[in-house]
Amino acid sequence: MNRDLYIDFAKGMATLSIIFIHTAFWSGQFYIPAEVRVFSLVFDVALFYALSGITSGANIEKTFYRLLKLQITYMIFVTFLFFLDYFFKVFGLTFCSMEWLQSFYSTFGSKYATTDISIAPQWQNLGNWYLHQYTNADTFPVVMGSFWYLKVYFILTVLGVLILRFFPKHINWFIGLCIILTLLFNIFPEYYPTGQVGYVAFYLAVFLIGHKMRGNKIPNRIIPLLYAIVACLLIGMFWNYGNEIFYKINKNKFPPKIPYIIWALFSLVTLFVLYNRLKITKDNLITYIGKNAIFFYFAQGISSSLVYFLVVPLKENMPWWLLMIFIYIINIILAFIISAGLKRIDSLGWNILEFLRRKTAS
Repeated sequence: MNRDLYIDFAKGMATLSIIFIHTAFWSGQFYIPAEVRVFSLVFDVALFYALSGITSGANIEKTFYRLLKLQITYMIFVTFLFFLDYFFKVFGLTFCSMEWLQSFYSTFGSKYATTDISIAPQWQNLGNWYLHQYTNADTFPVVMGSFWYLKVYFILTVLGVLILRFFPKHINWFIGLCIILTLLFNIFPEYYPTGQVGYVAFYLAVFLIGHKMRGNKIPNRIIPLLYAIVACLLIGMFWNYGNEIFYKINKNKFPPKIPYIIWALFSLVTLFVLYNRLKITKDNLITYIGKNAIFFYFAQGISSSLVYFLVVPLKENMPWWLLMIFIYIINIILAFIISAGLKRIDSLGWNILEFLRRKTAS
């Protein structure tokens, strides 16, 4: 069966959008206007959940094996990150000073400036990362700030494949249940549960809708209606909440509430409209990013942390829009370089695990 390059292309475009979002919302907080940061959320993380739904099936063994491989790759990455962060602190304390390190970390802003710098390794952080409790990595704060996606992905993929395997004729009922729960949580916010429930309720619906779209094509006559519905919902959102809701879209993302959900509908509708309609016939730079999306996702956390050190000295000397374009391009280049390195580290990690397996098996 031929690989659907549209899926890779869409993943690649979504990954580039995530890099732009993290360019705008992290180092961009120092110089990019709030309006531009909000517009960066038009094509956001919901696309990945929809694409996962399109590519997922009812094979539990295959899905769990894929998740296990992802967990091991993730553990290899965070182990590398842990020692990178630790050895940088050792270097700073050995060859520079505590004041230099504190000055270094203050570049990220007061919210991320660490005061607990020690030459002793904080092993509990590595254990927390293995178990998806994303305590901050001081040297690369964007990494753990963007990893909430991964925990939700693991949860909804497990729930999703169980639904697809054991309730294949009732998928629409589960979509309806997720939508009803999401509406109830928003209508009665005092009952909105903490933790992952709110995230999974919405994104599981997106995942299952994506699966229902698998192999299908939205009829041409329905496309104007879908965009008209999205436009009406956006107008209704501003009518009900007022214009100030525009600046609160990101606050309504964690966990997803109605304003953010409405804001994300345009990208989801566009993804499904182009599915089986936009034909990608050859591999290109975007499909390469899509095929290696997980390594780019890991890499952009590091690169989005590094660009802080360009933003701080340049933000007073360049127009904001020119600096934004420059930093975004640098971020993408760094993500390419770092992702290539992470692939090699991942391969090395798997080789070490295979070596240990052979030794312990004998």
